[in-house]
Amino acid sequence: MTEIVNLSISQTAASELSRQASFGGSPGEMFIDLIKDDIGSEGWMHIKLKPGTFNGSPISRTEGITLYADSKKFSLLKDLKLDYYSDLSGGGFLISTPKNAKRCACGSGFKLL
Repeated sequence: MTEIVNLSISQTAASELSRQASFGGSPGEMFIDLIKDDIGSEGWMHIKLKPGTFNGSPISRTEGITLYADSKKFSLLKDLKLDYYSDLSGGGFLISTPKNAKRCACGSGFKLL
């Protein structure tokens, strides 16, 4: 049985995902991954987004963009929200903190407690 992830995408994140997917050559398709932090052994995980599907399964679709992920990471992505911010110093994607986790100061990662 397929697990339902329910990852929500804000309008600003959807716009940026769409822009990056088109620029990357895969309009409408982006892949989200959780990468373990190589520095130290504290268990931090950070999101990584890249154009394409990378044999992932769709976890969310909004405003013409479909977000794919590895099914092994569904439980970590379940019920989270992806957002995007930009300001004069740059911008980046933010992910909400799952239950029983601590948010990274950068906003794009967390550590399970």
